[in-house]
Amino acid sequence: MASLEVDQKYLGKLAKTVEADNPLLASILFKILGLSINLSAHTVKARKQRRLEHTSRPNQSLELYLHIIWLAREGALLLEQYVIPMVGLYVELKVLAYKLRASFYHIFVQFHNHPPVTKWDLSTPETQATATVPELPPQRIDKGKGIAKDGDIDPSSSSEGGPVGPPPGFGPESPAAFLMPAVDYLPHAHGYFKEAVTIADQLLWGSHSLRLSVKTEYAAFLYECVHDAEASRAVAKNTIGEVYDATEGIDNDMFNDACNLVAILGKMMKRGLGSNNTLRSRGQGSSSGTQGTPKAEAAGADNGAAPPGMI
Repeated sequence: MASLEVDQKYLGKLAKTVEADNPLLASILFKILGLSINLSAHTVKARKQRRLEHTSRPNQSLELYLHIIWLAREGALLLEQYVIPMVGLYVELKVLAYKLRASFYHIFVQFHNHPPVTKWDLSTPETQATATVPELPPQRIDKGKGIAKDGDIDPSSSSEGGPVGPPPGFGPESPAAFLMPAVDYLPHAHGYFKEAVTIADQLLWGSHSLRLSVKTEYAAFLYECVHDAEASRAVAKNTIGEVYDATEGIDNDMFNDACNLVAILGKMMKRGLGSNNTLRSRGQGSSSGTQGTPKAEAAGADNGAAPPGMI
C-alpha cells in the first residue's frame, strides 16, 4: 500500500504543478488520481472476499471484479492516449506515468489474465460458472412476412452462419471479455515494468520516492505474477542497497516515504524463504536464497504493511 500512496500523492502534487502550463494534462492526472483511489479500495476488497469465498460464493465478487477491470482499463487508456505523449519535459511525471501504466497492466494480470496466473483471477472456472446466463430459447426466423411461427422453420435446413451465441462476456469465456480481451497480459506488463525501471534509474536518484515505488511494485509483480521469487528478492535487496548508497539530500516527506518503502522491501527480501532463510518446500527460486542485510531486516521487522501495487 505504501507504493500506491506515494503514487497518489505525486499524482495530486504534479497535477497542481502543471495546471498553469497544461490544464488538459492536469485534468487528466486528476481523473487518474480518482480512478486510482477507487481502484485501490476495490482491489483490497476483492482480495479479502476471494480469501473468504474460495469457491463457495464467487458470484459475490463478480460485479466488483468487473468494476476493477473497467477502472484499470480507463486508467491505462488515459495514460497511453493523453499523459505519456505529453510528459517529455517533466522528469518526475514521466517516471510516474510509465510506472502507472505498468501498475494498471499489473491489475490485468492479477484479475483478468488468460491463462490465469494468480488466485484472484476473474477467469477461474468457478467464477465463469456464476457469470454464465441461462441458455436463451431458440431464435425464430422472420422472413418479413409477419411473426414467425414454429411451423415456419424447416428442421432439416441449416441456418446460414451457424447458431447465434450469447453476447460477449456471457459465454464460456471470461465474464469480463466484453471489457478487455481475455489474453495473456503478462509479457506486456513485464515489459512495461522493465521500461519504467529503466526510466527511473536514468532520471532519479536511489532514494527518490518514485524510484522506490517503481522498484517495490516490480518486486511484488515478479513474486505474485511471474512467480520468480529469487528475482523478486534480488530487486528488493539491490533497491535497498541503492537507498543506502544515495548521497543526495531529501526532505522529511521523502525520507518518510523511503523509510516505509525500505521496510516493505526488507520483508520482500524474505518472501518465499522459511524461518531459517532457506527456500520453502514449494521450491521457488534457487537453493541459495538471497539473504537480507541487517539494516533492511531491522527496518522491516516491525512493519505490517501489505505488498505494494495498485491494490
